[in-house]
Amino acid sequence: MAFTLAAPCEYREEIRKSRFIALAAPADSPQAAQAFIAAHSDRAASHNCWAWKCGAQYRFSDDGEPGGTAGRPILAAIEGQDCDQVAVLVIRWYGGIQLGTGGLARAYGGSAAKCLQGGERVALVARLQASCHVPFAELARIRARLAEWQVSIEGEAFDATGALLQLALPAGQLEAVSRQLADLSRGQIVLAAD
Repeated sequence: MAFTLAAPCEYREEIRKSRFIALAAPADSPQAAQAFIAAHSDRAASHNCWAWKCGAQYRFSDDGEPGGTAGRPILAAIEGQDCDQVAVLVIRWYGGIQLGTGGLARAYGGSAAKCLQGGERVALVARLQASCHVPFAELARIRARLAEWQVSIEGEAFDATGALLQLALPAGQLEAVSRQLADLSRGQIVLAAD
């Protein structure tokens, strides 16, 4: 099971006089990940190395460190912690002592892993898209039930008789939710997968 972060988190460490700050945040898209990195990078620092993963898409940057010693270990830390939809930025202020390629990889990957371990994690649940039309008389009751079933309303459009709801529901629950909606509405509400 994959996890994301509930909120941004931070980890600080000093390794042989170099200061490292790891910042991590949930990122539901590549654009959100890049925006987080751009907003939190410190141009006064020696290096702003980062990695993000959103589903099958990922990117990383060594930002001037020797190739493969920063971005790739950060990405490995993300995957090692079973994280997805996460961006991690590790900022380094050089302290005057060379760490070597192995030391750099351990410093960047270790800082990223400790940052992710310290953050509050949330399980990512695969969701299906579906829609249904709900009469006005049933709308309040159905909304309350949808929250109980972990179904989120992603959009709604109103017409003369009710609301067309665009829903996201946990994968594997389409049949159960469809049956419960039909039972509650005496067959008036029909759930259709998009």
